[in-house]
Amino acid sequence: MTAILGISAFYHDSAAALVVDGEIIAAAQEERFTRVKHDPAFPSGAIAYCLREGGLAPGDLDYVAFYDKPLTKFERLLETYLAFAPAGFRSFRLAMPLWLKDKLHMRRTIRKALGFPPRARLIFADHHETHAASAFFPSPFDEAAIITLDGVGEWSTTTFGVGEGNRIRLTDHIAFPHSLGLLYSAFTYYCGFKVNSGEYKLMGLAPYGRPVYRDIVLERMIDLKDDGSFWLDMDYFQYCQGLTMTGPRFHDLFGGPPRAPESDLEPRHMDLAASIQAVTEEIVLRIARHVAAKTGKKHLVLAGGVALNCVANGRLLREGPFEDLWIQPAAGDAGGALGAALFVWHQLLEKPRRASARDSQKGSLLGPHFDASAVAEFLADKPSGGRRFDREEELVEHVAELLAEGKIVGWFQGRMEFGPRALGARSILGDPRSPAMQATMNLKIKFRESFRPFAPIVLRDRAAEWFEIEPGQESPYMLIVAPVREERRVPIDAEALRVMEDDPDLRRRVNVVRSEIPAVTHVDYSARLQTVDEDRNPRLTRLLEAFERLTGCPVLVNTSFNVRGEPIVGSPEDAYRCFLSTDMDVLVLEDVVLIKDEATRQAGAAAREEYLAQFQLD
Repeated sequence: MTAILGISAFYHDSAAALVVDGEIIAAAQEERFTRVKHDPAFPSGAIAYCLREGGLAPGDLDYVAFYDKPLTKFERLLETYLAFAPAGFRSFRLAMPLWLKDKLHMRRTIRKALGFPPRARLIFADHHETHAASAFFPSPFDEAAIITLDGVGEWSTTTFGVGEGNRIRLTDHIAFPHSLGLLYSAFTYYCGFKVNSGEYKLMGLAPYGRPVYRDIVLERMIDLKDDGSFWLDMDYFQYCQGLTMTGPRFHDLFGGPPRAPESDLEPRHMDLAASIQAVTEEIVLRIARHVAAKTGKKHLVLAGGVALNCVANGRLLREGPFEDLWIQPAAGDAGGALGAALFVWHQLLEKPRRASARDSQKGSLLGPHFDASAVAEFLADKPSGGRRFDREEELVEHVAELLAEGKIVGWFQGRMEFGPRALGARSILGDPRSPAMQATMNLKIKFRESFRPFAPIVLRDRAAEWFEIEPGQESPYMLIVAPVREERRVPIDAEALRVMEDDPDLRRRVNVVRSEIPAVTHVDYSARLQTVDEDRNPRLTRLLEAFERLTGCPVLVNTSFNVRGEPIVGSPEDAYRCFLSTDMDVLVLEDVVLIKDEATRQAGAAAREEYLAQFQLD
């Protein structure tokens, strides 16, 4: 037996993953244990979980693989500060203590965390190689082109190459400071959202605007070549030397300073979001066409934070040169932990790999689970113990009826998801046919911006009847945006639509009924799609089947089980606190259904303010 622990830490979304004899055993982000969103700390909790899930002690590990090379990254940091000195001194002064305390001593940190002296060999992999490994090795393809896109690793910001059998080979790269990820983050910052967590908000805002600044970006800020390579004019940015992403020339170009967080969104911000989204899609498509021509591969795999841009992914699937693509569900830094472990097994140890028709990521349901006895023990002293169902068919029928009545349901089942998306294990579910569902969930459950869209989950074999995808096509990880089918849309009067599109109040625009499933239909008729099937998530599949029998609709709203600023819930206790402190109607903990009554409402009222205050800082 060969046990390999992968680790990512100290930048964004620390995580751990365990691979034993090439099989993915466990993977989790540290935030789910510490309850600190995107926690960058050393992932002690995630490591302990992975070892526990694998039935291993630290001394049983053969290899520990870290997801990047800290010394090379430090070299890049020093060279950048020197190149911009003395302008970057404040940033340098703030960065150095963490580097000198922890990041430069990763070998010592790992050995101390695992106990002295572990027998495991320590391996430091290249950042973009771990992204590439996380994309290719779990994929269903024997061979594929590889593209990785993120902010920055050691020096690379974009790479491409090929994966064949048990080998990956990266052949080309774009180097820092020229970065698509950092370009997108600069606009995220300028529009008032938090860098490294607000990019998906910018993507959700884009359909409200018009890409009127697209040409300005391409003419003034970026030199984009036909092959997708690019050069940024750094006079517009400050991420190399300052404490902000953008500089005065950026602000002058777009008409003023960055938007203050939580202030009103103006049409200008919507247009900026639409513009940088259009630029991003153009760059991704150009890179993909070049990579397809150069590699000759029919399939593509993607990783890196930019690979979470599911709008670009949808266009790439529909318009790009590849027959099919597969995207790592934990495409950001967390996935680097898994990639590092798989890189050791296949690339360094030269162990064989056999691709199958389904990927080897196990639905990305790789986190902790809690059995019926653990749930019963937790609920033993609660005001309402709920109703326990012995038969699954009765459970799903009951929950489907509650959903059809318009109830909002917290759904806590099986192993927790690895990656940023709730995939039906730690989800909040609702009826997509309800015109009020999106606003209710945003304002009363999630406590977040009203413009934010929700995703549909749909039975895989029914998806093509509701969305514009090919019959049988999958989107199991909610990483593809597809249009709602024309025949499912609701006509809107042209004049009313024109007036509505000029309305700066996004609440009025988002609540217009556009389809038979308005709660998951965005203003441009798109939907961030997750397909569900018996193999990956059997209980959720049966719930959707039960809901379809009642309503004729095989679709549900699916959003992550958390409030704004909080990581996705990890334990029954996390789920119960969120249930009490929001206007959620129902909580399903494995086989137990709790319906909010007066006792639970009173218990929740006492804890609500404290709970929300803990997480409202994002």
